[in-house]
Amino acid sequence: MSGAKHRHAPTEVRGLRGAGGGARTAGDDAGTLALLSEGKIELKGRIAWSSNATFLVEVRAGGGDRSLAIYKPTKGERPLWDFPRGLWKREVAAYELARWLGWDLVPPTVGRADGPFGPGSLQYWVDAVEDEHYFTLLDKPQHLRALRRVAVFDLVVNNADRKGGHCLLGPDGHIWAIDHGLCFHTDTKLRTVIWDFAGEQIEDNLLDALEPLAEGQVPDGVSRLLEAGELGALAGRARTLRRRRKYPAPTSQWPYPWPLL
Repeated sequence: MSGAKHRHAPTEVRGLRGAGGGARTAGDDAGTLALLSEGKIELKGRIAWSSNATFLVEVRAGGGDRSLAIYKPTKGERPLWDFPRGLWKREVAAYELARWLGWDLVPPTVGRADGPFGPGSLQYWVDAVEDEHYFTLLDKPQHLRALRRVAVFDLVVNNADRKGGHCLLGPDGHIWAIDHGLCFHTDTKLRTVIWDFAGEQIEDNLLDALEPLAEGQVPDGVSRLLEAGELGALAGRARTLRRRRKYPAPTSQWPYPWPLL
């Protein structure tokens, strides 16, 4: 499949990498989070293909560190009948949950009240390898373990919009998952392209990571962003996965997002 809409900077900003940009590693979250949380935000442009208003920004710190980031403000959201406004909070919650689980899966993401268009999320820019997405990565055995982890994460957070283009390959070979604004609903909303592992056993290490969540433990970074019912449903899904121990097959009438990429 071709034509995936990946995160690649417009020509005029591709040189803005600096100390905070370029390839990410699992060990530099603290510095990246500080930069995203405290740096000065400069608007660079709008991401034209996004369904909600999404912006490319540069974040600069006093010491010279800088990075590109994706900014998603509440003001840019189209109203939805089933999700409340403030989808950016779910973006932040997804990052906080993935980090708490020990899964280096979602790029560092923070909430900012002082964005150019008001409150929203800032997510570290992934300089993704062009023309790579879920459907191409699936054909490469070295990526299957990471993709299975994405699948389990989506089951836990109840992702209603996992498109193929939301799986990015970083320049260091690391796979990232982006776009989690439609997650954490109390009703079953799972819509994903990742059904290829249906019927397979979920790896023990992934299930073990879910044990505290299944027992009702939730990180503060998640509990302060979601409603009580959503937190209860989150724990319930973790318990269900630990009990069934298999990747499910699609059962709903609409199990796939649109478009697929």
